[in-house]
Formats: sequence, structure tokens, C-alpha cells
Amino acid sequence: MIRLLPALLIAASVAAAPVLPAAPVLAADDVSANAIAEKYAALLESDYVYPATGKRYAAAIRAAIAAGRYAPLSGEALGEAIDADVNAVSPDGHLRVRVPEGAAAPGGTAPTRYPPRVPIEQPGWIAPGIAYIRFNIFPDDPAVTAAAAKFIADHADAKAVIFDLRTNGGGGMDQMDVMFPWLFSAPTRLVTMATRASVDAEGGSPIDGIPSMRKVDGDPGMVTREHWATPNGDARLRDAKVYVLTSGGTASAAEHFSLAMKHSGRGTLVGAPTAGANHFGRGEELGGGYEAFIPVGRTYDPATGKDWEGDGVQPDIAVPPAEALVRVLTDLGVEAGEAKKLSDTHMPSRPMERRKPAPAR
Repeated sequence: MIRLLPALLIAASVAAAPVLPAAPVLAADDVSANAIAEKYAALLESDYVYPATGKRYAAAIRAAIAAGRYAPLSGEALGEAIDADVNAVSPDGHLRVRVPEGAAAPGGTAPTRYPPRVPIEQPGWIAPGIAYIRFNIFPDDPAVTAAAAKFIADHADAKAVIFDLRTNGGGGMDQMDVMFPWLFSAPTRLVTMATRASVDAEGGSPIDGIPSMRKVDGDPGMVTREHWATPNGDARLRDAKVYVLTSGGTASAAEHFSLAMKHSGRGTLVGAPTAGANHFGRGEELGGGYEAFIPVGRTYDPATGKDWEGDGVQPDIAVPPAEALVRVLTDLGVEAGEAKKLSDTHMPSRPMERRKPAPAR
């Protein structure tokens, strides 16, 4: 892959949106299945956030190579086989081999392809005094960051702000960092992020150089930074209520946002537990058009040291995700029938459930 995937990004959840026509099979480099698997094993061994686990992943992949399991495979079948072997060692919400566009799935069919995520949908006043915005992803895109900054500034007189992250698959911190200064009355530590030290030393940390990150002492073998919110000069939103809508489709950087609001006490999470995909990292080419996301660090609650890998961030108010917006609006005084009508017109089109890990072999 030519570009790095955004920090904290994970693969999009399987969507319920209309299916796009299958892409034509693209020519891939003449790279063997074993070479692809070995490249993945080497990256996991050298860079995975937990060195011991990275070695175990690599050993499992190399055992499969030696047994000849990957050699006859290609496309989705190869990706699924590698994923299954990795998840049998230790499940990780970010570990999935991405196959070339149009590669055949088991059974000879092309894998399902879905429309790309629209980063921001339906920003505006959802009811008098109540601002609403849905983020489906936090991309590395200055135009989206500018749109997020404009939304929060244009709605600075709101009595409540609703951030709908029920279908947010992850991304980075750019959009967070232009909105958080409006929401806090004092400098606030949000979450802690630790990168494998060897990766950080090579300049491979995706969070190095971000102004909102502060380096601190931490675990041996890791480089630790804290994400801080620093107030701006406008106090209008400091006392506004903040709600975050969550689901099993709320993943990675969206879970970072959710934990930041929950840990700081600034926002109320409403919905279901999030996806449980904690580890941040970067994208890498494996050859032959195959790609993988390599987790190089973890994000955690600075008060407890606990991250959300596998468990998700727990909501403050647990309701089915499809009912989360109704619950928030009625709590804010909107009549029940009107709240249901508004919820229906602001229902995400993508699924609000966890991506299932590859089954163990």
C-alpha cells in the first residue's frame, strides 16, 4: 500500500447499504501466498504492540506456511485462513488481511463491496437548542476537519450537542481536536496512548508530533503520551450537555472519543457497548495487492490503566442502538412522538453491530 492508513483506523464494518457492483479483478504482483504470509509474520513480530504476542502470531503463521496450508490459496480464502490462524492465538479487533479489489471469495464469488463512508452526515439543529452530527469516520482530511470546526462554532449556543458515532469505523484525532476545545472549561487529560518503543524510535508512531499529545513516563518498552483537551477562548458550550451515541459499530478512534468523554465526565454515552477494537497503528503492504493494519500501540483510561480491547467502552445508559437517539431527545424534553420521528429521519444506513472475528481453525 502506498499510503499509511490513518492512525487508529480499522476496517469498515459490513454495511447494510446497497451493494456496489463487484469491482473487476485487478492484476496483482506475482507474489506467492507464502511470501505474503511471511511478510505479515515479520511485521507482527517486529512491530506489534505486545512483543510476546507478536512473536506468537508470527510463529503460528510460519507453522501454517511450513504445513503448506497457504500455498494453494488466494484472494479472500488466503486472507481468511491467515486471519483465522492469528485470531486463534489472540483475537485483536484490528487484525485482518485486506485482499486485492475484486479478489474471489471462497466459492468463486467476488467479496461484497460497499459504498465508501461519508464522513459527516446530517449536521445541524435537530430540535430547538439541540445540535446533532453523525461522524461515520474520522478521516485524515483537512476538509472534513474544517467542516467539524464549522459545525461546533456554528452551534456554540446549543444547550446540548449529540455526537452520533453509532457507525463510526475509526480514523484519527483531527476532528476531535478542533471540537474538544469548545467543550472543556479547564485543560483536561482525556486518554493515555502508549506506542511500542522500537516503533516510536524508528519514527513509526502515528501519534508522534500531534500538538494535543504530551509525552509522559510510562511502561517500560513503551513510549507514552497523553491526549489533552485545551479550552479555547469561547465559553458558550462549556455547560452544554454532551451525548455520544454508541453501538457495536463504534470502533477504534470512535471508541477513543467515547472513552475521552466518559473518563472526563464531560459526555454521556447512550446505546450499546462499542466494538472493542482498541489498538492503534498503521497500514502496510504485504505484496500482491494484499494489505494489513499493524497495531503498534494501545489507548487506555489514565485512571485505571484499562483499555477496551475485546470488551468495548460501556455506555452510561444502555439501550438498543436504534433507540439511542429517541432516549436522548426525550431526556432533553422532546415529545416522545416527535423524538421517534426525528430518530427515524436520522437513522444510520450502516449496521450498528460488531464485526465478527475470523473463526479459529
